[in-house]
Amino acid sequence: MDSTNNKYSRRSFLSKSALGAGAFAAAPFTGAGKGLEQAVNKTKKYSRPSDLEITDLKVGYIRGGSHLFVKIYTNQDIVGHGEGADAVRGTDQLVLGWGRRLQGRNPLDVHRLYYEIRRSGVFGGAQSGMYLAALAAVETALWDLAGKALEVPVYQLLGGKFRDRVRVYMDTALYQSSQPSPEEFAQSAQKAVDYNMTAVKFDLDQANDPARWDRYNWTASQGEIERMYAQMMAAREQVGPDVDICADMHGRYDLPSAKKIARKMEPVNLMWLEDPIPAENPEAYKYIQEETTTPLCTGENLYLAHDFRELFEIGAVDMIMPDLQKAGGLGEGQRIANLAQLYYIPFAPHMVSSYLGAMATAHVCASVPNFMIMEWQIYFHEDPMFKEIVSWDGDQMVDEDGYLPVSDQPGIGVEINEEGMRKYATEGYPFFE
Repeated sequence: MDSTNNKYSRRSFLSKSALGAGAFAAAPFTGAGKGLEQAVNKTKKYSRPSDLEITDLKVGYIRGGSHLFVKIYTNQDIVGHGEGADAVRGTDQLVLGWGRRLQGRNPLDVHRLYYEIRRSGVFGGAQSGMYLAALAAVETALWDLAGKALEVPVYQLLGGKFRDRVRVYMDTALYQSSQPSPEEFAQSAQKAVDYNMTAVKFDLDQANDPARWDRYNWTASQGEIERMYAQMMAAREQVGPDVDICADMHGRYDLPSAKKIARKMEPVNLMWLEDPIPAENPEAYKYIQEETTTPLCTGENLYLAHDFRELFEIGAVDMIMPDLQKAGGLGEGQRIANLAQLYYIPFAPHMVSSYLGAMATAHVCASVPNFMIMEWQIYFHEDPMFKEIVSWDGDQMVDEDGYLPVSDQPGIGVEINEEGMRKYATEGYPFFE
């Protein structure tokens, strides 16, 4: 872990307080007083949070620029860490500009700083896309800073927790580009169970399926539909009825195809069918839902609570899956979950980031009553990069029951390992310079 993670090298809080060392020295210490003195001496002492100021912001990118990592520095040697994903390529100048704007500000004003940056970009794309995905990384780093400054985990800042650990499902990364067979679906489902998972997800869209009419037509042929069904049923038969299975179509089909596929999947008993059509037309989702018992889920390409409102109001989906590293950050993720709760909709966030993003998302999952399940990636187990680029206390990520324990450390509980990440840095992008 790099040297900037020395979170406790700050001036004594008590030396600046009216109840500081001078006040205690003036009191005659009896036996009880000595006990109080000993307790004070054993307590970690910090500068007053009101004196905290942001001094710098630095960024680093990996995975071709599709993953943005942010570090925010302060005058008390506390460093906040955050991550944005997918829609962040080419955002370095935008984020560094926000960093200059944040200098001298108190990072504990998380909502205020987030709102100011959002409001300033009303005519610069602050409603969705790259602006919000990049802002999510900055906002997450502010939460991390606030938790460290106040010596509490982020879930406590979000109002406390409903649960100590969050259930996760494994994305198998069995990508359709390789045209996997039903037998490979069965093997991947079993591998997830071998990793102690109780739920697993597969991709169904396949651009190079020989049965496709062409690469541009969104209508699924009957051959494609039969291929999807055979793959998913093989997975179901392998793991049995007690393991939850989801299917992702990445919004790459049209309405009649989505209706057919949703009905075809009913015997598989899916936990959900994800993004059978693009998410921007809530009424189209309503049409699908009216014709199937297969639950529908969407949300990874929606931004802010505003984008989810109509889905809830017309009853278009069964659960929602915002990506908190894209949708605007942790505070916005909680607002989306709370809005969903008003309509009795489960919250099942999408998550394709590092373990830092996973733990940040888990704090939000712990803080809301309607949490259902969170996405987890098989590459956390099989690609060493994902352990090299972060630092945290402990060695195991998920427990033996397929749950992610929520960190009780101050802040998020996972930090960027700058030296470990350096060899994966994206050429042409800044790297914490």
